[in-house]
Amino acid sequence: MHTLGGMSATWHQELRSRGYRVTPQRQMVLEAIEHLVHATPEEICAKVQETARGVNISTVYRTLELLEELGLVTHTHLSHGAPTYHLAEHADHIHLVCRDCGEVIEISPSVADGFVNRLRGELGFETDIHHLTVFGRCGGCPGDHAPAGRASQGQHHGR
Repeated sequence: MHTLGGMSATWHQELRSRGYRVTPQRQMVLEAIEHLVHATPEEICAKVQETARGVNISTVYRTLELLEELGLVTHTHLSHGAPTYHLAEHADHIHLVCRDCGEVIEISPSVADGFVNRLRGELGFETDIHHLTVFGRCGGCPGDHAPAGRASQGQHHGR
């Protein structure tokens, strides 16, 4: 059974079961996303082009669209620019983005349980927490912010 790095799902079986071929480009895009953790299509393309110069940005966008449709990758918006992609199996978190230093911190979605439950109870609104990005200032940046040690509760990913 072939898996991609830490991916437990057999992505190649998912592609084939839906009538798609397993191509080197699709594998390279998935490997780039896994390596980069959070990456824009342009960053993914640059990583893929390190080993396959012939792959262009259009191919990467089409591949990302397919992989997201199949549930293998997901995206979020960590800035006002291009979406940022990551493996779907690693999507069970909320992103905190520091506006000062650009630090990206991943925290458990359980932090937002009260908010999500209130939206469901009062408005009947089902929240897609996997696309939630909260902007602010991290504990490592100077200025008024949360008490020391708060930002260290999540996983940090520099940009």
